[in-house]
Order: sequence, then C-alpha cells, then structure tokens
Amino acid sequence: MKKAKTVLGEAREIRVASELIDLGARLQVLESETALSRERLLKLYKEIRHQSPPKGMLPFSTDWFMTWQPNIHASLYMNLYQSLINGSALDEVDAMIRAYRVYREHITQFGMPEVLSITRAWRLLKFFDAGMLTLTPCTQCRGHFVIHTYELTNGYVCGLCDMPSRAGKTRSVQHAELDHLIEPAIA
Repeated sequence: MKKAKTVLGEAREIRVASELIDLGARLQVLESETALSRERLLKLYKEIRHQSPPKGMLPFSTDWFMTWQPNIHASLYMNLYQSLINGSALDEVDAMIRAYRVYREHITQFGMPEVLSITRAWRLLKFFDAGMLTLTPCTQCRGHFVIHTYELTNGYVCGLCDMPSRAGKTRSVQHAELDHLIEPAIA
C-alpha cells in the first residue's frame, strides 16, 4: 500500500488499522494493509487493546484450510468476500473487513465456533492472490468450496455433503454429549 500523504488518507489508514485491531488482527496484517509506521501501529494497538500485540510467526500453510471444519469456514468467508468484491465498489481491505464481520455474524447466529480468525482470513486471501487456492463448486449442493488450485475437481463433493466420520466430534462436543446422557440418569 502507498504512503498516506493527506490528512484524509492518514485518517482512512487509522480507521482501517483500528477496525483490524478490533477484529484481532496481528501486527503483520496491519503492516501489510496500511501505510502507517510500525511504531504508530504499536501505539494504536496498545491504545485500543490495552496490551502489546501477540508475537510469533503467522500461519503459512494452505493445508490448514483443507481440513474439514476450517474448509467450511474458509469457504463461507471466501464466498462472502467475493460477493462484496464483485457486487460493490469496496476496495480489498474494506471488503476483507466487512466479509469477516458478516462471517462472524453468521457463525454467532448459528451458535458455531469461530474457526477463522481475521489473520487467517487475511492469509487465505493472500493464498488466493498467489494462485495457491481457488474455489470449486460441489457437484451435489452447488456451493463453492476452497481447494488447492491444481487439485482435480471432476466430481468434487464438499465436506458438508460427504462429512468425514469424525466431523464435529471435538472433545467439547463429546463432553457435552456425555453430560447430556449422564443428567437424565442422575435425575
């Protein structure tokens, strides 16, 4: 991104950085998507979050997006993002933020866990920009799902139409099921 040379340009950069910080973006995302200095971003982060930003490497694997639950969430996010890009005059960073807000609203409404962080959503977009990932339609439900770009797609069936046998069987779900079974026995 180019340096903000006007007061309005700088105000826009601060707004974008503030929104990303509110959503939990890592410092690397802020540096990539705004023209603000690292020092300015650190101050802004501390002012908004009242703590220093997390340190460490960002996730860098397309394989994470191919596992069952992350693939469903990544696919939902990418469909939202592409709808905003294709159907509005938003620039990429604003579309990324709005798509992520809509993604959060949807999963909250359905009581689903938040699998995709804003940092992972940003990384997903970078993988799409680099041509490493793409969307392909499911032959059964016609939804579009994230896959590796050079994966064979003839007869592709998504993880919702053909769920893996252990899908959704996390420890918390198993414990909740056990608690539900034990409660009637106690009463």
